Amino acid sequence: MKVIRTICELKNELDLCREKGKSIGLVPTMGALHAGHASLVKRSVNENDVTVVSIFVNPTQFNDKNDLMNYPRDLDADCRLLDGVGAAIAFAPEVEEMYPEPDTRQFSFAPLDEVMEGPFRPGHFNGVAQIVSKLFYAVEPDRAYFGEKDFQQLAIIREMVRQLGLKLDIVGCPIVREEDGLAMSSRNMLLTAEERTRALKISRTLFASLDYAKEHTLQQTKAFVEEAIKATEGFCLEYYQIVDGNTLQPVEQWSDSDYIVGCIALFCGKIRLIDNIKYKEVR
Repeated sequence: MKVIRTICELKNELDLCREKGKSIGLVPTMGALHAGHASLVKRSVNENDVTVVSIFVNPTQFNDKNDLMNYPRDLDADCRLLDGVGAAIAFAPEVEEMYPEPDTRQFSFAPLDEVMEGPFRPGHFNGVAQIVSKLFYAVEPDRAYFGEKDFQQLAIIREMVRQLGLKLDIVGCPIVREEDGLAMSSRNMLLTAEERTRALKISRTLFASLDYAKEHTLQQTKAFVEEAIKATEGFCLEYYQIVDGNTLQPVEQWSDSDYIVGCIALFCGKIRLIDNIKYKEVR
């Protein structure tokens, strides 16, 4: 596996691949890789001739400077994982490479970015769009892979691709969970042992709500989740929204949509965690 640090070198390498008719897959990450990331890379490796994994902690999508400073980083471990699952290129640029000058672009994804994460992380999705579009322009992939744990982000990236007229497929991949059910996240390693145990309450409550929803209204189900989380010591709930999986707008009744997802964000101690569960999905 090659580790590439500059856009120029990356483009030159990928141009050679394209000249040979090779397809290119991209997995954008912020590093601190785990089995969830590995599952995205494996899928890309299976579906493309060349897989590029970007490792870049993007400063423009952080609202909290301390969060940015404390975000886990271990490039050597990341590269070992990527080499083991068949990635061809790890693209690990410095901030100055991706932002030689300030990116002043402003995106509008309304109403997708006005719910859930939007009010709590102003500017976050604009920063995501800035870096992901830069990566798309640098790599020019045939397909790009994103985890469904960041459900709202996935919808917004699809909308960004539509707005920019980019020719690539956005592939959403299911949430990967630990054996005990906790959604895999780079932030999990920042939890204390006690917080890690407490965090299990999130997925267990969401899965319990699937059975609860079979005999209760949507509003009752929403209250069931909110009350369970609020009753847990050490949790601070930001939101639990049950939304249409395509529009991300809140729904009032189970009959309002064929695709309904519950999305949650909370603090477990000082660590912010997100998760989601699908109540309805047409297949």
